[in-house]
Amino acid sequence: MSEKNMETLSKELLFKPEYPTDKNKALLEEANAFCEGYKKFLDNGKTEREVAEISEKMLIEAGYQLFDDAATYKPGDKIYFINRAKCVVAATIGSESMEKGFRLNIAHIDVPRLDLKPNPLYEQDHFSLLKTHYYGGIRKYQWGTMPLAIHGVFCKPNGETIKVCIGEDESDPVFCITDLLPHLGAEQNERKLSEGIKGEELNVVIGSECVTDESVKEGVKLNTMILLNQKYGIVERDFNRAEIEIVPAGKARDVGFDRALIGAYGQDDRVEAYPALMAEIACKNPTFTTVCVLTDKEEIGSEGVTGMQSDYAFHFLQQLCRMQGADYIRACQASKCLSADVTAAYDPTWNSAFEAANATYAGRGVAFAKYTGSRGKGGTSDACAELVAYVTGLCDEADIAWQIGEMGRIDLGGGGTIAMYVANRGIDTLDIGVPVLSMHSPFELTHKIDILMLYKTLSAFNNAKA
Repeated sequence: MSEKNMETLSKELLFKPEYPTDKNKALLEEANAFCEGYKKFLDNGKTEREVAEISEKMLIEAGYQLFDDAATYKPGDKIYFINRAKCVVAATIGSESMEKGFRLNIAHIDVPRLDLKPNPLYEQDHFSLLKTHYYGGIRKYQWGTMPLAIHGVFCKPNGETIKVCIGEDESDPVFCITDLLPHLGAEQNERKLSEGIKGEELNVVIGSECVTDESVKEGVKLNTMILLNQKYGIVERDFNRAEIEIVPAGKARDVGFDRALIGAYGQDDRVEAYPALMAEIACKNPTFTTVCVLTDKEEIGSEGVTGMQSDYAFHFLQQLCRMQGADYIRACQASKCLSADVTAAYDPTWNSAFEAANATYAGRGVAFAKYTGSRGKGGTSDACAELVAYVTGLCDEADIAWQIGEMGRIDLGGGGTIAMYVANRGIDTLDIGVPVLSMHSPFELTHKIDILMLYKTLSAFNNAKA
């Protein structure tokens, strides 16, 4: 064959990954515009309760009605419900029978953080502090010596719920976990990195001034409680009936001179939740009923009444089928789901953790994972090739940049998603998401192009005719 023929064959038969903005700079302007709303979503939703609250407001503004299991719905109707203030389920009724299947977009809105212990408040050496219990897979050493905020609720026995948010307004105080100075850190330096700061050392400084009455034994602790009582009307016993989370203080920021990256806390997995919610809101008259689920507890195994191992979302599907006289089993068998969760972005500084040809890269587009899990594919649903072909075909048809890969080197670690809990119901499910740098850290990085491409993929999926 001639050299020219070989060049033609190379273009036709081989694949070379590309970055979409290398050839189309206008995409970054579109991504910038879309991500302004996303950054506000991050700033206003530091906890799963706050995300559920702002999501509900967005749904109501978009014309969604609270789901009524005694009502009947017609194609185009938009409905939603909130599960225990921590999960969001929204749907648009399609023109086809539900036995033809649902189109499910599912993401989680819980993130790694520090929760307060049931009895958190104590005084030691003229400081008042809060004891914490970390939630999810954090690297504990990353949480020291940074500004922290307090978010959550106190629930009174009379049914009153008191919201708390301290540390986000510029006039607010912030809080902090201390660390040793290098001059005295010789013994600490001998610890393994995972024990640089231990779980029982994640204690948050919240005060240092005491009451003037010298007869009080815990004057600093009492002074702290006086301030909390004055502002929120709570007593120490109310900590036993609270859900209080310690999170990094501060807002989402553009990163880099070109502003192509977003740096923020909580992007795993709210970088999926926002596009999923926006794609659901934008869907008007779908062929198949679309369902967006923003769920809780993924970071600790999806257990409990607000996790995807419970039936709350599937009960909703059953109720919709019953209203229409559709068979639920047939509906599940015909359904498709995109489980939207992040994956690890290839990091040039830590490139030894990746297998470059099968990594996913920030800025190359939405990422698919046929399987997640660890080592021998443990803890994954491993999507069928037919589903991968269907979804990537939608992307190709809509000119959406996509990539596919694995989280990292095979035996280095790994991680799972909620995909398997949907697949367990007989629903074809594929993992999709945005590559993230510094995943599970207090300041994660994502690329705006990948966020935009995720939104476009979910929209194409919702609006597919077959």
